[in-house]
Amino acid sequence: MKRIAVTYDNGQVFGHFGRTEAFKVYEVEDGQIVNSEVIESNGVGHGALAGLLAEHTVDVLICGGIGGGAMAALEDCGIEICAGAEGDTDAAVEAYLKGELVTAGVTCNHHGEGHSCGHHDEDHSCGNGGCHGGCGAHSTLEGRNVGKTVRTHYKGTFNDGEQFDSSYDRGEPLEFVCGAGMMIQGFDAAVADMEVGQIVDVHLMPEEAYGMPDPQAIFTVEIAQMPGSEELNVGEQVYLSNAYGQPFPVKVTAKDDATITFDANHEMAGKELNFRIELVEVL
Repeated sequence: MKRIAVTYDNGQVFGHFGRTEAFKVYEVEDGQIVNSEVIESNGVGHGALAGLLAEHTVDVLICGGIGGGAMAALEDCGIEICAGAEGDTDAAVEAYLKGELVTAGVTCNHHGEGHSCGHHDEDHSCGNGGCHGGCGAHSTLEGRNVGKTVRTHYKGTFNDGEQFDSSYDRGEPLEFVCGAGMMIQGFDAAVADMEVGQIVDVHLMPEEAYGMPDPQAIFTVEIAQMPGSEELNVGEQVYLSNAYGQPFPVKVTAKDDATITFDANHEMAGKELNFRIELVEVL
């Protein structure tokens, strides 16, 4: 049995994954649709939407536009993505089952005038998207704080002791909904059953944080096909745009006279992380 979800709006494929208000979920057996239902998304953003689909044991997502961050969150949940679809949702699923629906994916269209390529912000802040994007295990997360809005202070370090982020340094606690897929898995799990005022130290393996690097997120393009790329240097972090004009960060990993190679993996993929977490408030 395979379950296929489609971004849904009045019978049509909704054009933007992160803003869809509903999904139509199809159950497929032996290549045939045997059942379908419409579920509400509650408009909770791409990280939590990925968690929602994981909770409904969805295997495939069919959608219109989708950004790189949402694609990463879905891939972390083991959900296949078929982007760039439009028109009737039933027809889109039938086309997928016949092998006639091919994903547009995330393409490497460099930003042009007015969207010039610049250095990627290296802030690893949990409150700025740094620790967002976990999903999968959130569906079984248990604890007194699950489903509640919490505020935490934290300090994040690598195994060598180097600090990569601290809410204490910014003077403002991080606020998020525990268990909603807004945070990396291990951070969410640590906070799930904490008491206000409690401080815990956790060590997260890559699988509990940003996962392992994905070889498919490394791609090479011809410099001639990407105006402006001739000015980039190895090691630079820049933004590219996908087929729908949505930006996503990449790092230049190689370059020669004809081609340039980018890595779209999260810069902390494959790393073990340590957090000291203080639960400040449960709202």
